Amino acid sequence: MAEITTTARPYAKAAFQHALEQKELDQWSSMLSFVAAVTCDETMQTVLQSPGMTSEQKAEAIISIGADKLSEQGKNFIFLLAENDRLSLLPMISDLFELLKAEQEKTVEVMVSTAYELASGEADKLAASLKERLGREVQISSEIDKSLIGGLIIHAGDMVIDGSVRGKLAKLSERLNS
Repeated sequence: MAEITTTARPYAKAAFQHALEQKELDQWSSMLSFVAAVTCDETMQTVLQSPGMTSEQKAEAIISIGADKLSEQGKNFIFLLAENDRLSLLPMISDLFELLKAEQEKTVEVMVSTAYELASGEADKLAASLKERLGREVQISSEIDKSLIGGLIIHAGDMVIDGSVRGKLAKLSERLNS
């Protein structure tokens, strides 16, 4: 995984820098997200791994699916990746691009897992508190996980805050067993 990230990072940075200079961050975000999804498709995986196809044919296969969703620079980017045999990196490039975009825009996506649905007032208070703590605009998405018993778990990037009853019981059990 680390090797894939290391290989994908320069492409993501180059795409991000170009998009930033052209003031097309949202457009590039959409394009990369789309082509990443295309390359994850099982049928497309077969095409991309086919030894009988040239790199240009592989790029054309991706572009033909999303021709209306790709700018001329986006198509050139796909050809460049194909030429360097890097089309399989598109999902990672898209993920890294999104991280760079979030950093630029000072935003963070937060996943909140709760045992029960959050009331709208609670979600707003949590967003305000996280905004203050993280120094960024917070976009909250939530999921219900009954196994938490109560409380919540917050995932913001690589930060995890476990305030669930399940987590507290696990810590207590660990202390008692040691």
